[in-house]
Amino acid sequence: MNVTAQSLVDAKLYPNQEAVIQDALRSLLHEKPHLRIELAIRSYRDHEISLARAAQLARISFDRMKELLVKRGVQVHLGPEDEEEARREVEDMARILAGRQPQ
Repeated sequence: MNVTAQSLVDAKLYPNQEAVIQDALRSLLHEKPHLRIELAIRSYRDHEISLARAAQLARISFDRMKELLVKRGVQVHLGPEDEEEARREVEDMARILAGRQPQ
């Protein structure tokens, strides 16, 4: 049986192919935690997210995330580089403390 994203949409199980892909990715990252960690490391290395956000995405502690980054040779930056980054980090931490996902 050849199942495609479109066949799941046609069966009215999902509203569109994007919803199928998003659900499949969520399931993949849930089943393979090492992929979450790799994604978090890459995002941090590429300066897309903070260390705290990387740890949250990887679902590991801040200290463990820092250890993994050092082990991989990724330079750890503590503290924001500018005012805008500081504001985003404060907003992310407020969301984390409130139990919501940062944007």
